[in-house]
Amino acid sequence: METGAYEKLLTDEQALNAFAAGLQGDLVRPGDAGYDDARRLYNAMIDRRPAIIARCASPADVQRAVNYAREHGLLLAVRGGGHNGAGLGSCDDGLVIDLSRMKGVQVDTAAGTVRVEGGCTWGDVDRAAHPAGLAVPTGFISTTGVGGLTLGGGIGYLTRRYGLTIDNLLAVEMVLADGSLVTASESEHADLFWAVRGGGGNFGVVTAFLFRGCPVSTVYGGPMFWEMEHAAQVMRAWRDLILTGPEEINGWFGFHTVPPVEMFPAEHHLKKMAVITWCYTGDLERAGAFFEPIRQIAPAAMDFAGPVPLPALQSMFDDLYPPGLQWYWNADFFTGLTDVVIYHFPHFDITAILNNPEWVEKLVTRLTWDLKTHSDRLITLEAEIARLQAKLKDLEQAAA
Repeated sequence: METGAYEKLLTDEQALNAFAAGLQGDLVRPGDAGYDDARRLYNAMIDRRPAIIARCASPADVQRAVNYAREHGLLLAVRGGGHNGAGLGSCDDGLVIDLSRMKGVQVDTAAGTVRVEGGCTWGDVDRAAHPAGLAVPTGFISTTGVGGLTLGGGIGYLTRRYGLTIDNLLAVEMVLADGSLVTASESEHADLFWAVRGGGGNFGVVTAFLFRGCPVSTVYGGPMFWEMEHAAQVMRAWRDLILTGPEEINGWFGFHTVPPVEMFPAEHHLKKMAVITWCYTGDLERAGAFFEPIRQIAPAAMDFAGPVPLPALQSMFDDLYPPGLQWYWNADFFTGLTDVVIYHFPHFDITAILNNPEWVEKLVTRLTWDLKTHSDRLITLEAEIARLQAKLKDLEQAAA
Protein backbone atom coordinates (compact mmCIF):
# COMPACT_ATOMS: atom_id res chain seq x y z
CA MET A 1 0.00 0.00 0.00
CA GLU A 2 1.23 3.48 -0.79
CA THR A 3 2.21 5.72 2.15
CA GLY A 4 -0.92 7.22 3.67
CA ALA A 5 -3.26 5.11 1.55
CA TYR A 6 -4.72 3.27 4.52
CA GLU A 7 -5.31 6.51 6.41
CA LYS A 8 -6.95 8.03 3.35
CA LEU A 9 -9.09 4.95 3.00
CA LEU A 10 -10.43 5.31 6.50
CA THR A 11 -11.61 8.83 5.81
CA ASP A 12 -12.90 8.38 2.28
CA GLU A 13 -16.26 6.95 3.33
CA GLN A 14 -18.05 8.29 0.29
CA ALA A 15 -15.90 6.35 -2.14
CA LEU A 16 -16.04 3.24 0.03
CA ASN A 17 -19.82 3.40 0.32
CA ALA A 18 -20.12 3.80 -3.44
CA PHE A 19 -17.87 0.76 -3.90
CA ALA A 20 -20.01 -1.29 -1.52
CA ALA A 21 -23.26 -0.19 -3.16
CA GLY A 22 -22.07 -1.37 -6.56
CA LEU A 23 -21.30 -4.90 -5.45
CA GLN A 24 -23.56 -7.90 -5.81
CA GLY A 25 -21.63 -9.35 -2.89
CA ASP A 26 -20.67 -7.39 0.20
CA LEU A 27 -17.80 -5.70 2.03
CA VAL A 28 -16.46 -6.66 5.44
CA ARG A 29 -14.34 -4.21 7.43
CA PRO A 30 -12.63 -4.12 10.83
CA GLY A 31 -15.29 -3.77 13.50
CA ASP A 32 -17.97 -5.61 11.52
CA ALA A 33 -19.55 -8.59 13.25
CA GLY A 34 -18.22 -11.11 10.72
CA TYR A 35 -14.76 -9.61 10.25
CA ASP A 36 -12.75 -12.13 12.25
CA ASP A 37 -14.45 -15.07 10.56
CA ALA A 38 -13.98 -13.52 7.13
CA ARG A 39 -10.26 -12.90 7.61
CA ARG A 40 -9.47 -16.29 9.22
CA LEU A 41 -6.97 -18.38 7.21
CA TYR A 42 -6.43 -22.10 6.77
CA ASN A 43 -3.07 -21.94 8.53
CA ALA A 44 -3.68 -20.54 12.01
CA MET A 45 -0.01 -19.55 12.32
CA ILE A 46 -0.80 -16.61 10.06
CA ASP A 47 -2.88 -13.71 11.36
CA ARG A 48 -3.54 -10.85 8.94
CA ARG A 49 -5.87 -7.90 9.20
CA PRO A 50 -7.01 -6.52 5.83
CA ALA A 51 -8.63 -3.10 5.66
CA ILE A 52 -11.39 -4.38 3.35
CA ILE A 53 -12.63 -7.83 2.40
CA ALA A 54 -14.70 -7.80 -0.78
CA ARG A 55 -16.78 -10.98 -0.92
CA CYS A 56 -17.40 -10.98 -4.63
CA ALA A 57 -20.39 -12.69 -6.21
CA SER A 58 -19.57 -12.15 -9.90
CA PRO A 59 -16.77 -11.20 -12.31
CA ALA A 60 -18.21 -7.67 -12.30
CA ASP A 61 -17.62 -7.52 -8.55
CA VAL A 62 -14.01 -8.57 -9.08
CA GLN A 63 -13.60 -5.84 -11.70
CA ARG A 64 -14.91 -3.24 -9.26
CA ALA A 65 -12.58 -4.49 -6.53
CA VAL A 66 -9.50 -4.44 -8.76
CA ASN A 67 -10.37 -0.93 -9.94
CA TYR A 68 -10.93 0.29 -6.38
CA ALA A 69 -7.61 -1.11 -5.17
CA ARG A 70 -5.75 0.42 -8.10
CA GLU A 71 -7.39 3.83 -7.79
CA HIS A 72 -6.74 4.00 -4.02
CA GLY A 73 -3.24 2.53 -4.00
CA LEU A 74 -4.22 -0.49 -1.93
CA LEU A 75 -2.29 -3.72 -1.65
CA LEU A 76 -4.43 -6.46 -3.20
CA ALA A 77 -4.67 -10.14 -2.27
CA VAL A 78 -6.88 -12.81 -3.86
CA ARG A 79 -8.50 -15.62 -1.92
CA GLY A 80 -9.90 -18.49 -3.96
CA GLY A 81 -10.52 -21.79 -2.20
CA GLY A 82 -8.89 -20.48 0.98
CA HIS A 83 -6.40 -23.36 1.33
CA ASN A 84 -3.09 -21.54 0.86
CA GLY A 85 -0.69 -22.68 3.56
CA ALA A 86 1.45 -19.54 3.33
CA GLY A 87 -1.49 -17.19 3.81
CA LEU A 88 -1.04 -15.55 0.41
CA GLY A 89 -4.79 -15.13 0.10
CA SER A 90 -4.72 -12.23 2.55
CA CYS A 91 -2.74 -9.12 3.44
CA ASP A 92 -2.42 -6.51 6.17
CA ASP A 93 -4.11 -3.12 5.62
CA GLY A 94 -5.05 -3.90 2.03
CA LEU A 95 -8.02 -5.22 0.06
CA VAL A 96 -8.79 -8.94 -0.11
CA ILE A 97 -10.81 -10.21 -3.05
CA ASP A 98 -12.65 -13.18 -1.57
CA LEU A 99 -14.05 -15.48 -4.28
CA SER A 100 -15.67 -17.97 -1.90
CA ARG A 101 -19.18 -17.03 -3.08
CA MET A 102 -18.28 -17.82 -6.69
CA LYS A 103 -18.69 -21.59 -6.55
CA GLY A 104 -20.55 -22.48 -9.73
CA VAL A 105 -19.56 -25.61 -11.67
CA GLN A 106 -21.02 -26.37 -15.11
CA VAL A 107 -20.42 -29.73 -16.77
CA ASP A 108 -20.84 -30.01 -20.55
CA THR A 109 -21.12 -33.73 -21.18
CA ALA A 110 -21.28 -33.32 -24.95
CA ALA A 111 -18.06 -31.31 -25.07
CA GLY A 112 -16.47 -33.22 -22.20
CA THR A 113 -15.59 -29.99 -20.37
CA VAL A 114 -15.99 -28.63 -16.85
CA ARG A 115 -16.27 -24.90 -16.15
CA VAL A 116 -15.33 -23.97 -12.59
CA GLU A 117 -15.65 -20.59 -10.87
CA GLY A 118 -12.72 -19.21 -8.91
CA GLY A 119 -14.02 -19.82 -5.39
CA CYS A 120 -14.44 -23.58 -5.79
CA THR A 121 -12.59 -26.35 -4.06
CA TRP A 122 -11.91 -29.66 -5.75
CA GLY A 123 -14.71 -31.20 -3.72
CA ASP A 124 -17.12 -28.85 -5.50
CA VAL A 125 -15.76 -30.04 -8.84
CA ASP A 126 -15.97 -33.72 -7.90
CA ARG A 127 -19.60 -33.41 -6.79
CA ALA A 128 -20.59 -31.89 -10.14
CA ALA A 129 -18.39 -33.89 -12.52
CA HIS A 130 -18.58 -37.37 -10.98
CA PRO A 131 -22.26 -38.00 -11.81
CA ALA A 132 -21.36 -37.33 -15.45
CA GLY A 133 -18.51 -39.86 -15.34
CA LEU A 134 -15.86 -37.16 -15.60
CA ALA A 135 -12.97 -36.00 -13.46
CA VAL A 136 -10.36 -33.25 -13.63
CA PRO A 137 -6.81 -34.18 -12.55
CA THR A 138 -6.45 -32.64 -9.11
CA GLY A 139 -4.27 -33.12 -6.04
CA PHE A 140 -4.81 -35.42 -3.05
CA ILE A 141 -7.17 -33.43 -0.80
CA SER A 142 -10.64 -32.29 -1.87
CA THR A 143 -10.64 -29.15 0.30
CA THR A 144 -7.81 -27.68 -1.78
CA GLY A 145 -8.80 -24.64 -3.84
CA VAL A 146 -9.06 -25.01 -7.60
CA GLY A 147 -7.27 -21.74 -8.34
CA GLY A 148 -4.18 -22.31 -6.24
CA LEU A 149 -3.61 -25.90 -7.34
CA THR A 150 -4.23 -25.18 -11.02
CA LEU A 151 -2.05 -22.08 -11.31
CA GLY A 152 0.66 -23.87 -9.32
CA GLY A 153 0.72 -26.84 -11.71
CA GLY A 154 -1.35 -29.51 -9.98
CA ILE A 155 0.17 -32.93 -9.25
CA GLY A 156 -2.22 -35.61 -8.00
CA TYR A 157 -3.68 -39.07 -8.31
CA LEU A 158 -4.42 -38.86 -12.05
CA THR A 159 -1.19 -37.19 -13.16
CA ARG A 160 0.65 -40.24 -14.51
CA ARG A 161 -2.18 -40.96 -16.95
CA TYR A 162 -3.64 -37.54 -17.66
CA GLY A 163 -0.92 -35.02 -16.80
CA LEU A 164 -0.92 -32.04 -14.45
CA THR A 165 -4.01 -29.99 -13.79
CA ILE A 166 -2.71 -27.22 -16.05
CA ASP A 167 -2.29 -29.76 -18.88
CA ASN A 168 -6.07 -30.13 -18.81
CA LEU A 169 -6.76 -26.39 -18.63
CA LEU A 170 -8.45 -25.16 -21.82
CA ALA A 171 -9.19 -21.54 -20.96
CA VAL A 172 -9.41 -19.01 -18.14
CA GLU A 173 -11.69 -16.04 -17.58
CA MET A 174 -9.77 -13.36 -15.72
CA VAL A 175 -9.78 -9.74 -14.63
CA LEU A 176 -6.59 -7.85 -15.50
CA ALA A 177 -4.96 -5.06 -13.54
CA ASP A 178 -6.75 -2.41 -15.62
CA GLY A 179 -10.10 -3.92 -14.66
CA SER A 180 -10.85 -5.50 -18.03
CA LEU A 181 -12.40 -8.98 -18.22
CA VAL A 182 -10.83 -11.29 -20.80
CA THR A 183 -10.79 -14.94 -21.79
CA ALA A 184 -7.41 -16.51 -22.45
CA SER A 185 -6.92 -19.78 -24.34
CA GLU A 186 -4.74 -21.25 -27.08
CA SER A 187 -6.66 -19.21 -29.64
CA GLU A 188 -7.40 -16.02 -27.67
CA HIS A 189 -4.84 -14.02 -25.69
CA ALA A 190 -2.51 -16.96 -26.16
CA ASP A 191 0.44 -15.23 -24.50
CA LEU A 192 -1.61 -14.66 -21.35
CA PHE A 193 -2.76 -18.28 -21.43
CA TRP A 194 0.89 -19.35 -21.63
CA ALA A 195 1.69 -17.09 -18.68
CA VAL A 196 -0.95 -18.44 -16.30
CA ARG A 197 0.23 -21.99 -16.96
CA GLY A 198 3.57 -21.49 -15.26
CA GLY A 199 4.97 -18.26 -16.62
CA GLY A 200 4.96 -16.51 -13.24
CA GLY A 201 2.29 -14.72 -11.26
CA ASN A 202 0.28 -11.52 -10.76
CA PHE A 203 -1.21 -11.46 -14.25
CA GLY A 204 -4.75 -11.00 -13.02
CA VAL A 205 -7.58 -12.56 -11.02
CA VAL A 206 -8.93 -15.78 -12.54
CA THR A 207 -12.70 -15.85 -12.06
CA ALA A 208 -13.35 -19.10 -13.96
CA PHE A 209 -11.45 -22.08 -15.36
CA LEU A 210 -12.44 -24.31 -18.27
CA PHE A 211 -11.05 -27.84 -17.98
CA ARG A 212 -10.97 -30.90 -20.16
CA GLY A 213 -12.81 -33.68 -18.35
CA CYS A 214 -11.25 -37.13 -18.15
CA PRO A 215 -13.35 -40.33 -18.24
CA VAL A 216 -12.70 -41.48 -14.67
CA SER A 217 -15.36 -42.57 -12.19
CA THR A 218 -14.55 -45.55 -9.96
CA VAL A 219 -10.91 -46.41 -9.39
CA TYR A 220 -9.06 -49.10 -7.44
CA GLY A 221 -7.26 -47.26 -4.71
CA GLY A 222 -6.67 -46.43 -1.09
CA PRO A 223 -3.83 -46.64 1.42
CA MET A 224 -1.63 -49.59 2.36
CA PHE A 225 0.43 -49.36 5.55
CA TRP A 226 3.62 -51.24 6.41
CA GLU A 227 5.67 -51.47 9.58
CA MET A 228 8.84 -49.35 9.43
CA GLU A 229 11.03 -52.47 9.23
CA HIS A 230 9.68 -52.93 5.67
CA ALA A 231 9.97 -49.25 4.68
CA ALA A 232 13.11 -49.46 2.53
CA GLN A 233 11.89 -52.58 0.72
CA VAL A 234 8.51 -50.99 0.00
CA MET A 235 10.06 -47.72 -1.14
CA ARG A 236 12.32 -49.49 -3.63
CA ALA A 237 9.37 -51.37 -5.07
CA TRP A 238 7.31 -48.17 -5.30
CA ARG A 239 10.16 -46.35 -7.05
CA ASP A 240 10.55 -49.08 -9.65
CA LEU A 241 6.82 -49.47 -10.25
CA ILE A 242 6.20 -45.76 -10.74
CA LEU A 243 9.08 -45.62 -13.23
CA THR A 244 8.21 -48.73 -15.25
CA GLY A 245 4.57 -49.57 -14.57
CA PRO A 246 1.58 -48.69 -16.76
CA GLU A 247 0.32 -45.12 -16.66
CA GLU A 248 -2.94 -46.30 -15.09
CA ILE A 249 -1.18 -46.77 -11.75
CA ASN A 250 -0.11 -43.99 -9.42
CA GLY A 251 0.56 -43.72 -5.72
CA TRP A 252 2.16 -41.34 -3.27
CA PHE A 253 4.58 -42.69 -0.71
CA GLY A 254 4.86 -41.36 2.80
CA PHE A 255 5.94 -41.93 6.36
CA HIS A 256 2.97 -41.12 8.55
CA THR A 257 1.95 -41.37 12.16
CA VAL A 258 -1.32 -43.30 12.26
CA PRO A 259 -3.99 -41.01 13.74
CA PRO A 260 -6.09 -42.31 16.65
CA VAL A 261 -9.37 -42.56 14.74
CA GLU A 262 -11.84 -45.39 14.33
CA MET A 263 -10.87 -46.45 10.81
CA PHE A 264 -7.48 -47.66 12.12
CA PRO A 265 -7.04 -50.54 14.60
CA ALA A 266 -6.14 -49.30 18.06
CA GLU A 267 -2.87 -51.23 18.15
CA HIS A 268 -1.55 -49.02 15.34
CA HIS A 269 -2.61 -45.64 16.75
CA LEU A 270 0.22 -43.07 16.85
CA LYS A 271 2.61 -45.57 15.30
CA LYS A 272 4.88 -44.32 12.52
CA MET A 273 4.44 -46.38 9.37
CA ALA A 274 5.30 -46.41 5.69
CA VAL A 275 2.23 -45.85 3.55
CA ILE A 276 1.39 -45.80 -0.14
CA THR A 277 -1.98 -44.45 -1.22
CA TRP A 278 -2.75 -45.98 -4.59
CA CYS A 279 -4.94 -44.93 -7.49
CA TYR A 280 -5.42 -47.35 -10.39
CA THR A 281 -7.56 -46.14 -13.30
CA GLY A 282 -7.32 -49.28 -15.42
CA ASP A 283 -9.81 -52.12 -15.89
CA LEU A 284 -11.38 -52.78 -12.50
CA GLU A 285 -11.91 -56.46 -13.32
CA ARG A 286 -8.15 -56.85 -13.66
CA ALA A 287 -7.22 -54.64 -10.70
CA GLY A 288 -7.06 -57.47 -8.18
CA ALA A 289 -4.59 -59.39 -10.32
CA PHE A 290 -2.57 -56.23 -10.94
CA PHE A 291 -2.20 -55.63 -7.21
CA GLU A 292 -1.18 -59.20 -6.37
CA PRO A 293 2.57 -58.54 -6.79
CA ILE A 294 2.19 -55.26 -4.90
CA ARG A 295 0.68 -57.12 -1.96
CA GLN A 296 3.61 -59.57 -2.07
CA ILE A 297 6.27 -56.85 -1.61
CA ALA A 298 6.00 -57.18 2.16
CA PRO A 299 3.21 -58.05 4.61
CA ALA A 300 0.99 -55.00 5.01
CA ALA A 301 -0.15 -54.07 8.51
CA MET A 302 -3.27 -52.44 7.05
CA ASP A 303 -4.65 -52.69 3.52
CA PHE A 304 -7.54 -50.42 2.51
CA ALA A 305 -7.06 -50.61 -1.28
CA GLY A 306 -10.09 -51.58 -3.33
CA PRO A 307 -12.74 -50.21 -5.69
CA VAL A 308 -13.66 -46.69 -4.63
CA PRO A 309 -15.33 -43.69 -6.32
CA LEU A 310 -12.65 -41.15 -7.17
CA PRO A 311 -14.28 -38.38 -5.06
CA ALA A 312 -14.16 -40.70 -2.04
CA LEU A 313 -10.44 -41.33 -2.56
CA GLN A 314 -9.85 -37.64 -3.12
CA SER A 315 -11.56 -36.73 0.16
CA MET A 316 -10.31 -39.67 2.23
CA PHE A 317 -7.80 -37.60 4.21
CA ASP A 318 -9.68 -34.29 4.41
CA ASP A 319 -10.47 -34.65 8.09
CA LEU A 320 -6.79 -35.11 8.93
CA TYR A 321 -5.95 -31.68 7.51
CA PRO A 322 -8.68 -29.36 8.84
CA PRO A 323 -8.45 -25.57 8.76
CA GLY A 324 -7.37 -23.85 11.92
CA LEU A 325 -4.29 -25.86 12.89
CA GLN A 326 -0.89 -24.18 13.09
CA TRP A 327 1.19 -25.66 10.29
CA TYR A 328 4.84 -25.43 9.40
CA TRP A 329 6.14 -26.88 6.13
CA ASN A 330 9.66 -27.84 5.11
CA ALA A 331 10.59 -29.24 1.70
CA ASP A 332 13.72 -30.56 0.02
CA PHE A 333 14.49 -31.84 -3.45
CA PHE A 334 16.60 -34.88 -4.28
CA THR A 335 18.17 -35.70 -7.63
CA GLY A 336 18.35 -39.43 -7.07
CA LEU A 337 16.24 -41.91 -5.10
CA THR A 338 19.04 -44.46 -5.01
CA ASP A 339 19.18 -47.53 -2.80
CA VAL A 340 21.58 -45.68 -0.50
CA VAL A 341 19.18 -42.75 -0.15
CA ILE A 342 16.29 -45.13 0.45
CA TYR A 343 18.25 -46.87 3.20
CA HIS A 344 18.55 -43.58 5.11
CA PHE A 345 15.03 -42.22 4.56
CA PRO A 346 13.30 -44.15 7.39
CA HIS A 347 15.72 -42.60 9.90
CA PHE A 348 14.61 -39.02 9.21
CA ASP A 349 11.62 -37.16 10.63
CA ILE A 350 9.78 -37.13 7.33
CA THR A 351 6.03 -37.05 6.88
CA ALA A 352 5.50 -37.48 3.16
CA ILE A 353 7.28 -38.09 -0.12
CA LEU A 354 4.91 -37.04 -2.82
CA ASN A 355 6.54 -37.66 -6.17
CA ASN A 356 9.29 -39.57 -7.88
CA PRO A 357 10.79 -37.00 -10.28
CA GLU A 358 12.41 -39.54 -12.57
CA TRP A 359 8.79 -40.31 -13.39
CA VAL A 360 8.08 -36.56 -13.73
CA GLU A 361 10.94 -36.39 -16.23
CA LYS A 362 9.38 -39.23 -18.21
CA LEU A 363 6.08 -37.34 -18.25
CA VAL A 364 7.86 -34.28 -19.61
CA THR A 365 9.08 -36.38 -22.51
CA ARG A 366 5.78 -38.15 -23.14
CA LEU A 367 3.58 -35.06 -23.08
CA THR A 368 6.14 -32.86 -24.90
CA TRP A 369 5.64 -30.12 -22.33
CA ASP A 370 7.22 -26.74 -22.91
CA LEU A 371 9.93 -26.74 -20.25
CA LYS A 372 9.87 -22.94 -20.11
CA THR A 373 6.29 -22.73 -18.86
CA HIS A 374 6.45 -24.24 -15.44
CA SER A 375 9.13 -24.10 -12.81
CA ASP A 376 8.42 -27.66 -11.66
CA ARG A 377 9.57 -28.82 -15.07
CA LEU A 378 12.83 -26.90 -15.12
CA ILE A 379 14.63 -29.25 -12.77
CA THR A 380 14.87 -32.99 -12.34
CA LEU A 381 13.00 -33.96 -9.19
CA GLU A 382 13.34 -37.33 -7.51
CA ALA A 383 11.47 -36.92 -4.28
CA GLU A 384 9.66 -34.03 -2.69
CA ILE A 385 9.75 -34.26 1.06
CA ALA A 386 7.35 -32.33 3.20
CA ARG A 387 7.58 -32.25 6.96
CA LEU A 388 4.33 -31.14 8.55
CA GLN A 389 4.25 -30.17 12.19
CA ALA A 390 0.90 -29.46 13.87
CA LYS A 391 1.79 -27.06 16.65
CA LEU A 392 -1.43 -27.74 18.50
CA LYS A 393 -0.48 -31.42 18.92
CA ASP A 394 -4.11 -32.35 18.40
CA LEU A 395 -3.45 -36.01 17.74
CA GLU A 396 -1.40 -36.48 20.90
CA GLN A 397 -4.03 -34.69 22.97
CA ALA A 398 -6.79 -36.82 21.46
CA ALA A 399 -4.93 -39.98 22.42
CA ALA A 400 -4.11 -38.79 25.95
